[in-house]
Amino acid sequence: MADEKNREEQEKGFVVKDRRFSAKKEGEEAPQRPKAEATEETPKGQEAKGEEPLPEINFTSLIFSLTTSALIQMGEIQDPTGKEPGKNLPLAKQTIDLIGMLKEKTKGNLNSEEEKFMDNVLYDLKMRYVKATG
Repeated sequence: MADEKNREEQEKGFVVKDRRFSAKKEGEEAPQRPKAEATEETPKGQEAKGEEPLPEINFTSLIFSLTTSALIQMGEIQDPTGKEPGKNLPLAKQTIDLIGMLKEKTKGNLNSEEEKFMDNVLYDLKMRYVKATG
């Protein structure tokens, strides 16, 4: 009977057992979830114990994130990893161009606040880039 079971398993191919979704065995620790992830214990939007909630994900936060990246690349603000501010102007230009492309591709689909925010961000980044390269 055991031979028949082994033969059936070999015919099926292989079996994948994902420990993330299986029950915790004695002596093992349960896999850790990222702390920012919403769970049944901490509903979405509610902060986990001792942590601040993540900002809402929307178009403005995407542009804000890209803007921060460009400012880091131009050496305007310190890298959050603690490294000294360094300049990578070609990468900064690419990030600014990416925001410009997003402006063109989303034309007519943004509300007035998003459009104004994007215009202001692009103007500011372009002026800072010109100053950094001049």
